[in-house]
Amino acid sequence: MVFWVFGYGSLVWNPGFEFDEKIVGYIKDYKRVFDLACIDHRGTPENPARTLTLEQEEAAICWGAAYCVRGTPERERTAMEYLEHRECEYDQKTLVNFYKEESSLEPALSGVIVFTSTLDKEVNKYYLGPAPLNDMARQIATAAGPCGNNKDYIFMLEKALFNIGHEDEMVIELANEVRKVLDLLENGISRENKLLGAVPHVVLKSHISSLELQLLPEAIATDS
Repeated sequence: MVFWVFGYGSLVWNPGFEFDEKIVGYIKDYKRVFDLACIDHRGTPENPARTLTLEQEEAAICWGAAYCVRGTPERERTAMEYLEHRECEYDQKTLVNFYKEESSLEPALSGVIVFTSTLDKEVNKYYLGPAPLNDMARQIATAAGPCGNNKDYIFMLEKALFNIGHEDEMVIELANEVRKVLDLLENGISRENKLLGAVPHVVLKSHISSLELQLLPEAIATDS
């Protein structure tokens, strides 16, 4: 028995399960977006974190890592149960082709599992949708949950992609905007007040409306 799973977020630096092989590579026609709510790992229902999902886009490339689990059905089941619990905000498993740097025409692997989301607020309560860059940065800068804070998620992702030699311009841009927000908050001045010349004060609440969601049972200490 064998299966492969593609990681494009925290799985890149923290798989959290036993695997037999790891390959750095990419999938085609998908891009990362910080459009998914996380309320039980790095956020709460009142102040949800923004984490990654994938959006289809022709000719896009998303770099990450594919992990292989081989062995008995029990070993495969254990790994998949862990992943399904960890990726509980994702409502789809999509099968994709996986490419390595030296095999851009023919896939190195087919039928690789990737956890994705329905990009529709009507049917997926965890889908936040896109937002202005500064609003997303402010939300990421201030959200925190049982597993840590949202800002560490994006900074570790930025570092992990650098370490595999394939940075993502969107991640870098958003991470830098988060740093700007943190700098303003640490100095007790909101971006709006600094621009308007108003009396400085600390703004700690996200501009994004809180989600009325129920906490998922028995959250485990890993990222989404």
